[in-house]
Amino acid sequence: MKKRIYSVLVENRAGVLGKVVGLFARRCFNIDSLVVGETDDPNVSCMTIVSSGDERTIEQIEKQLNKKIDVIKVKTFKEAQSISRELMLIKVKYNKNNRREIMEICEVMNAQIVDMSKHFMIIQICDVPDRIKLMINMLQSISIVEVARTGTVALSKCMENDE
Repeated sequence: MKKRIYSVLVENRAGVLGKVVGLFARRCFNIDSLVVGETDDPNVSCMTIVSSGDERTIEQIEKQLNKKIDVIKVKTFKEAQSISRELMLIKVKYNKNNRREIMEICEVMNAQIVDMSKHFMIIQICDVPDRIKLMINMLQSISIVEVARTGTVALSKCMENDE
C-alpha cells in the first residue's frame, strides 16, 4: 500500500468539494486526509488530499481527478517529495502532579500551551503527521479531553527547475 499526496487546484465554487469527494466514494478510494483552502487567488482553492492504495489505484485517482471540469491542475507526490504539516489543538485535564510532565512534553515536541484554566490546558502543535500522532501517544496517559486536527497540508519540495 502506497501513500500519495494530491495537490488539486480547483475553481472556488459551491459544490466542487462534493464532486471530488463523490469521485472518491464512487470508486471506493479511501481519503486519509482532506484539507481545502483558498489560494492567493480567491477564485481558486487548493485541495490537499492524502490517499493510499496500490499503484493502479494511485494512477486511477490522478486520472479521474484530471477529468473533472472544475479541476484546474493536479500534482501528485510522495511524502518524501513534499513538505507537509498538520495543525493540532489538544485539550488536556491536568493537576499539580502531571503539570510539569505536560510542560516537558510540550518543550520536547516544540508545542505551545495556548490556553489554560485551573484544570485544563489547550496545546497547539504544528508538525509532520507522524509527530502529531506521537504527541497524542505521549499525552495518552494524561487525561485527553478533546482533539482537533486540520489534516495534512503539503507542497512539493523546492527544485531548481520550479521557476
